[in-house]
Amino acid sequence: MKKPTILVVDDELRLVRLVQANLEARGYTVLCAYDGGEAIRKAAVENPDLIILDIILPGDLDGYDVLRRIRSFSGVPVIMLTAKALEKDKVRGFEAGADDYLTKPFGSQELLSRVKAVLRRSGGAPQPQESSLFKCDDLIINFDQASVEISGRKVELTSTEFRLLSELAKHPNQLISHQELLTRVWGSEYRDERDYLRAYIWHLRKKIEKNPSKPEHIISRIGLGYMLRCPCP
Repeated sequence: MKKPTILVVDDELRLVRLVQANLEARGYTVLCAYDGGEAIRKAAVENPDLIILDIILPGDLDGYDVLRRIRSFSGVPVIMLTAKALEKDKVRGFEAGADDYLTKPFGSQELLSRVKAVLRRSGGAPQPQESSLFKCDDLIINFDQASVEISGRKVELTSTEFRLLSELAKHPNQLISHQELLTRVWGSEYRDERDYLRAYIWHLRKKIEKNPSKPEHIISRIGLGYMLRCPCP
């Protein structure tokens, strides 16, 4: 089976060559771009299966700008590269449509693990066990169409956000531990990434909650996990 094509976007030639060598050694086809404009063009023309995108790029377009442009025509999964590990930077990336983060410097095994995990997750949305339509008060999830509505308003979610919400919806009113959610949605490689999960939950709440600071749907239990609260029928 043909391995996926990966577009690597960074202006650090040494890093691009290192990433390219590691990916090609595992059989991936690798394309390279060194600025935002070139990245957008190759994303549109080459239709890669995954993009590894640095935040800091030369010229007028940074990684966030590039990602927003790409999201206007493609849902390709994107791993962002950053020298920062602050939660606010991750949230900003999620808002632009990122699927994952790698903080520089990173090792080759971490890179390959993240690439495999993101490609695995992008293979398809989770399917419900019984009905294709889930209703929870004013929240409606259509699993077949991978769509979400809140109070009659369509909500745009990334594929990872949809997987996270779907996992909670499969077990309404049941507390799911941090490790369980991370393993089910992202993979076992992420089972200890609680800050990562917290950032995603916060951004998901911003999209579906009336007041993200006082959530009515996605409820947390400090130190334990999260659940999707639904009124009893």
